[in-house]
Amino acid sequence: MADPVRPEAALDLSADVVAITQAICDIPTVSGDEGPLADLIVDALADAVHLEVIREGDTVVARTNLGRERRVVIAGHLDTVPINGNVPTRFEEVDGRRVLWGRGTVDMKAGVAVQLKLAHELADPTVDVTWMWYDHEEVAADFNGLGRLLKVRPDLFEADFAILGEPTRAEVEGGCNGTLRLDLRTRGRRAHSARSWVGENAIHKLAPALERLAAYEAETVTVDGLDYREGLSAVLVHGGVAGNVIPDEAVLTLNYRFAPSRTIDEAVAKVRALFPEYETDVTDASDGARPGLDDPLAQQFVQAVGAEAKPKYGWTDVARFSALGVPAVNFGPGDPLLAHADDERVDCDEIVACERALRSWLTGATG
Repeated sequence: MADPVRPEAALDLSADVVAITQAICDIPTVSGDEGPLADLIVDALADAVHLEVIREGDTVVARTNLGRERRVVIAGHLDTVPINGNVPTRFEEVDGRRVLWGRGTVDMKAGVAVQLKLAHELADPTVDVTWMWYDHEEVAADFNGLGRLLKVRPDLFEADFAILGEPTRAEVEGGCNGTLRLDLRTRGRRAHSARSWVGENAIHKLAPALERLAAYEAETVTVDGLDYREGLSAVLVHGGVAGNVIPDEAVLTLNYRFAPSRTIDEAVAKVRALFPEYETDVTDASDGARPGLDDPLAQQFVQAVGAEAKPKYGWTDVARFSALGVPAVNFGPGDPLLAHADDERVDCDEIVACERALRSWLTGATG
């Protein structure tokens, strides 16, 4: 297995966008190791006199200050999940199409490459742009670079519209579903399994909940013209003491992916109403994000991409912008089903298509 490539030369943002993608993918940036790439980005933007460059930890912000009537945030994360023999990258032919294979190609360095090239080249966009490249997206939310930046520089998030470079196959995916994790807990009484009738089996008490989940039909909820399919699933089960003991406690963890029209409180109330006889504990919850596609900026962007907007079912950082009242969409190259996969790979044509669409929109050459 080849060793990961460490940066030895400057990042050339005048290169074509596929070459930039390969260059940054060959720099290992597993969460916590984004510093070397952040250094290269700051250096590469040093000659872009149209940009104000700000660094906070390993998050880099570059923004124009042209006095435009409207401002857009365009963001992408620098980190990846752990490498597993898939760095350095390589080019392959898959079904007659040229793809770039390797960690981060989909999630989401191809999108970052598009952003970096445009940030460097577009000195006179039709809107002011705040570009954000942030660290620690692939780990616990407490470490997220966007969240950290929001605490220390909330002014940088002032905008009329936001785009997150998550992989969407070069299509627009508006907003995102919210996510809720909730534990159902049952209690029983321990006993020797040879005399099970003396005890009370907590695991058996989960059976009605599992039957209810198996029969549950998730809703599809229309929000701002997009149909968000919800999901309610059992994702973890804990219980048992030993192989000869009737368990006195069991926990079933549920994950509810809920439409962005619902609040967290409404989502919690809905799940608890389905399981009224169980003790419940909320362990994690994040609001979804409405797509805000009624905004003229969003409509112009969808027109520039040239495809019908779709909903984003998974949770993404667009929710951070939505919580601030900033409508946000996901847009980037790559199939999200390949994100984090060992055979992660991106269609090179999608990278080019994303660059063209964003360039067209930011320069006003839509239609």
